[in-house]
Amino acid sequence: MLGATNGSSTSLWMDTATVPVFPPLVGAQEAQVCVIGAGIAGLTAAYLLACEDKDVVVVDALGVGAGESGRTSAHFFPPDEWYHGIERRFGRAQARLVAGSYAHALQMVESIVRKEGIACELEHLDGYLVAGDAGGGPRLERECDAAVRAGVQAEMVAGVPGLGFETGPAVRYPGQAQFHPLRYLDGLARAFIRRGGRIHGASHAHRIRGDHRRQIVSLDRGEIRARDVVVATHTPFNDRVVMHTKQAGYRTYVIGLRVPHGALPHLLLWDLDEPYHYVRLAPGADGDEVLVVGGADHKTGQDAHPGHRYDELERWTRARFPMARELAWRWSGEVMEPSDGLAFLGRNPMDDDNVYLITGDSGNGMTHCTIGAMLVTDLIMERPNPWSALYDPARKPVHGLGEFASAQANVAARYGDWLRGGEVDSVQEIPPGEGAVLRDGLRRMAVYRDPKGGLHALSARCTHLGCAVHWNGAERSWDCPCHASRFDTEGKVLHGPAPTPLAKIALAPGDALPPQDRRGGARRGMR
Repeated sequence: MLGATNGSSTSLWMDTATVPVFPPLVGAQEAQVCVIGAGIAGLTAAYLLACEDKDVVVVDALGVGAGESGRTSAHFFPPDEWYHGIERRFGRAQARLVAGSYAHALQMVESIVRKEGIACELEHLDGYLVAGDAGGGPRLERECDAAVRAGVQAEMVAGVPGLGFETGPAVRYPGQAQFHPLRYLDGLARAFIRRGGRIHGASHAHRIRGDHRRQIVSLDRGEIRARDVVVATHTPFNDRVVMHTKQAGYRTYVIGLRVPHGALPHLLLWDLDEPYHYVRLAPGADGDEVLVVGGADHKTGQDAHPGHRYDELERWTRARFPMARELAWRWSGEVMEPSDGLAFLGRNPMDDDNVYLITGDSGNGMTHCTIGAMLVTDLIMERPNPWSALYDPARKPVHGLGEFASAQANVAARYGDWLRGGEVDSVQEIPPGEGAVLRDGLRRMAVYRDPKGGLHALSARCTHLGCAVHWNGAERSWDCPCHASRFDTEGKVLHGPAPTPLAKIALAPGDALPPQDRRGGARRGMR
């Protein structure tokens, strides 16, 4: 089990692994490189730099794997835009570069696992893309042709073998992979420490300042002075605007159901449905395996009660996999979707030659995080890298202008929340374990009632760019619908780009009591 994570749900990986816990950073430290974020991106970059004899310190607001790396489905697969989408937007030469970078990322993970002896259930297996409806055959053929042109092993097959239901035609991608992400991170962290690295948990970085010679990273209880800084926090907190107009945050949902061992073949499955689905198997216990199914995505902060998405995934799963037994896990995670479909990996575009970003995972976190770590290591070591222009964070969104315009319109519309009334008229309408936004004159309050009836009131104004946060009933968090910042019920930052907590608000003494404890027992303001 992990300690504190960035949500209230527990993933399969959190339940079946332990990771080392590191003390917070207090005071000042010096390093050649400071890496912010202890997930796959940050720890891979730190490990590769330590192998180059760099003095590296890693800090994380929570701890190793406590962010999105512990919430992934943890498999390696083709681009989320698929190769026909990459080729259409960027051309054949760039699609070949993308395919090459994906292959090198998997080779790097394999090399680290082998070299460090990490027991993380790394497994090679075939992946299959299916249409999900009767009219998707031409799309599959276009994808297969584009993948082959990109240099990828791919072929059209009549169906996916061994599933027990008719999938229709599929694109088969041999040589894909999956693993246990937290067991991988456990081994990676220990290997990094053996090479002289330092890791600090519970150390929230909220500011980077400096110049091309030296950067200073400010934390809650200390600071780090380093020549180079790698921001591997899923979405960067050090840039207020530029990067956040190029990508959008989405919540994705995952369920894990026990199935008899051997009842299903080990493979990866994705479809072109709207909403889409992704499927894999994971080792279980007592003769079982775990069928992991995900999807049902939506924009962050734009569904206050998303529990129905788990139900939809379960119905879809049971209709196709009747051997599935009890539902054992339900969790959600965050995906940063770049407007043009490619991750942002490299130098920070805000003229910081020695500040680097790894963001824009686009649902391919294991792959893009590893590519980003390799690319950033080459930049810091002043070596050429064949993918630096392809993934450059400074690139303009010219290959995804439609998506870019749509995303900006969506963000602009969310600022209209400040003109609307509250979701409830009184704090007395908020049941235990739930939250809601209230209007109090000109301000909006985000109020959570804990299971014991106590109220926790915060300003609803996101500390990034001032959008009004919304309640997330699945993770018991306050989520920003504009740029995907997330906060816990005490206002603490769970996910950037917000650099600081939500401001706390003092309620009137009577409002802080459970309804039954109020004088006379009346519930004021109930509709």
